[in-house]
Amino acid sequence: MPKNYISPISMDALSNLCSELDKNNWIKPNDYQKYHVKRGLRNEDGTGVMAGLTRICSVEGYYILDGERIPKDGKLSYRGYDINDIVNGCINEGRFGFEEVVWLLLFGDLPTENQLEGLREVIGECRELPDEFVEDMIMKHASKDIMNKMARCVIVLYSFDENPDDISVANVLRQSLQLISQMPTIMNGAYQIKRRTFYNKTMFLHPIKKEQSTAEYILNQIRADKKFSIEEARLLDICLMLHADHGGGNNSTFSTRVLTSSGTDTYSAISAGFGSLKGPRHGGANLRVAEQMREIMANVADPTDPNQVKDYLVKIINKEAGDGSGLIYGMGHAVYTKSDPRAIILKENARKLAYEKGFEKEFKTLENIELLTPQVFSEIKGIDKAMCANVDLYSGLVYKVLGIPEDLYTPIFAVARTAGWCAHRLEELTSGGKIIRPAYKSVSKPRTFKPIIER
Repeated sequence: MPKNYISPISMDALSNLCSELDKNNWIKPNDYQKYHVKRGLRNEDGTGVMAGLTRICSVEGYYILDGERIPKDGKLSYRGYDINDIVNGCINEGRFGFEEVVWLLLFGDLPTENQLEGLREVIGECRELPDEFVEDMIMKHASKDIMNKMARCVIVLYSFDENPDDISVANVLRQSLQLISQMPTIMNGAYQIKRRTFYNKTMFLHPIKKEQSTAEYILNQIRADKKFSIEEARLLDICLMLHADHGGGNNSTFSTRVLTSSGTDTYSAISAGFGSLKGPRHGGANLRVAEQMREIMANVADPTDPNQVKDYLVKIINKEAGDGSGLIYGMGHAVYTKSDPRAIILKENARKLAYEKGFEKEFKTLENIELLTPQVFSEIKGIDKAMCANVDLYSGLVYKVLGIPEDLYTPIFAVARTAGWCAHRLEELTSGGKIIRPAYKSVSKPRTFKPIIER
């Protein structure tokens, strides 16, 4: 908060107001069953309510047989292509893949060499931000949360667009390509001003290198010496590919599609994605994993010992340790049951670099958490449930291995996911045609108005 601003609302006043608010906003949990409301747009069996159709991304983690949800190995596909094939194809051919994924998500087909080269040139050219924007939005009013700062920057870019409200496909595609390109620049600017303002550290803004891949560009910008290895850049590139999209039903993408359906501008729609992804139940979960990891490393004598880790996991589930929620972060997923393909890919590709950089103990600890959590959950809760490591379990360690500060864990996720948000916005504009507005059942009882003197 700016030093010259003091809120005129006292905490005592707020406490009284909250008591007024609470008594008229509480809804009895049983009412949701009574009125057949699917809370969180989830069916009783845990499956998602079918709210739309998409050709962009498929997320599979179970199948339904005789009305029963049957676990299966997880599968993530972009435009029908298995994510494993996409990642392995780029690795085997020795090229960075995020830009290829951007093309695939936006246009629906794998790019040719010429198309990919053209996209890389566009992304490189569009990374720069207007001078006035950098001065007014980046350099002023630092935010403690970089996701908040990025959302603000996106919304303000509206004012720098000569045609911001045109929602024709051609104009939205232009806006999308620019936003995808500018996100790493905005992220780094927000991070640098936070470093200076809140950490009293030197701020550095390096010249933009148009020829670099997105992964290389991020590492170049956030490191004071601008140095990184090709192995580091390729690992970050894999992270970007894996985070680029996750179907139309995840919270941030659905938010983007809901706003798009209203006919609003691109900047408003994409900023909604940022607001959603910031939440700890969504993109912010990777920070919870990092906090949990620090606690385990600090309180378990030998975190590579499965028995010691198991004992501490029992404490977490029993709410005797951790944040008191009883949750083991990085484990379990709304769709994936037996496995999360993103976690498998990250784990496989991070191991070598993690060991080389001295993070063997942390890596083995995560493996113990992955292996033991389903067992502990079954023993404590008495429920046999397929439970796998999700992408957040290993992404935090990957970023740590790469020397990326925790401030940037969720923002990097957002940099990648902007591609998916833009693809879904374009699909909604092309095929949606109706404003998304689900029904809410009112459970208020009729009341008789009273003159103010009688209240």
